[in-house]
Amino acid sequence: MSIHSIRPVRLLAAVLALSAAVTGCSRADRDEAPVASTDKGLATELRLGYFPNVTHAAALVGLDQGLFTKELGSTKLVPTKFNAGPEAVGALLGGSLDASFIGSGPAINAYAKSNGEAVRLIAGTTSGGAQLVVKPTITKPADLVGKTVVTPQLGNTQDVSLKKWLAENKLTGKVKVTNLENAQTLDAFKQGEVDAAWLPEPWSSRLVLDAGAKVLLDEASLWPDGKFPTTVLIVRTKFLQEHPETVKALLTGLVSAIDFADKDKAAAETAVNKQLKEATGKALKPAVIDRAFQNIQITADPIASTFPQLAKDQVTAGIAKQAPAVAGFADLGPLNDVLSKAGKPAVDAAGLDTK
Repeated sequence: MSIHSIRPVRLLAAVLALSAAVTGCSRADRDEAPVASTDKGLATELRLGYFPNVTHAAALVGLDQGLFTKELGSTKLVPTKFNAGPEAVGALLGGSLDASFIGSGPAINAYAKSNGEAVRLIAGTTSGGAQLVVKPTITKPADLVGKTVVTPQLGNTQDVSLKKWLAENKLTGKVKVTNLENAQTLDAFKQGEVDAAWLPEPWSSRLVLDAGAKVLLDEASLWPDGKFPTTVLIVRTKFLQEHPETVKALLTGLVSAIDFADKDKAAAETAVNKQLKEATGKALKPAVIDRAFQNIQITADPIASTFPQLAKDQVTAGIAKQAPAVAGFADLGPLNDVLSKAGKPAVDAAGLDTK
């Protein structure tokens, strides 16, 4: 073979090698990128989960003020009420729910149960708003030995928090932990059937103001700067892939709801109380909702940096044998697009958007 024929062959080999390298990099980038779009346009409907709690204030304001409906346009909003996170997880994984406001613990579980496939974290909604409230005779952790402590549901956010705290205070196995719906917990506490409860707002405030409980611990005291994600917003991955503009519309409604609450707290309390009355049949007393609002921060930031620790807490709490993987859980691109258009700063995924 002459030298003139060798050079083209070498040149072709070099080009092919470069092409392979570029392709390999692109594939790696895709593995770490947000959810790929298979856009099918606007969804016909959006089935949205929420809880009748003050920790879901942004969701309740958005529903009450029609902010989600306004942004969704032709997409029909189908709100669905849940009492605790595991129920909402079941609906999401079963495909009967598209998105849900939910506690951070069940959100992690939904991601872990589906091997990182079924759901994505797309926003925060609330920081704070969970307390361990007790009978007045209980003044220190050791006083809980032999006592009954309630959380809303096995494996929910407050259940994990309580069991982690018990483990750290060497009280595991020395305290009876049981699960009741929040309204039942209030009645049980009044009747002396339970001694303490780790609850989200407004239920911690209700036990304090309506049942004579006192606060032994505010969960905010356990976190840096007192910030931890009590409620976040997650969406089915497939729904995000197929209807990205519908998801952005939902997020736009969320940001509007947060702005509403920030600008007029009294109006936000009224809106939340109205929705609570519709969902539960009874509005909160003004003192209760005032106290509950004092204990929460409504924010679109999911405080992503806390999620690795939240995953480890499930092991400490005895809920999981190993910490669920949270890498790749977050896709905050749509939220940051919405925030950018509103002239607001982006929120940090803290590495939770890559695997």
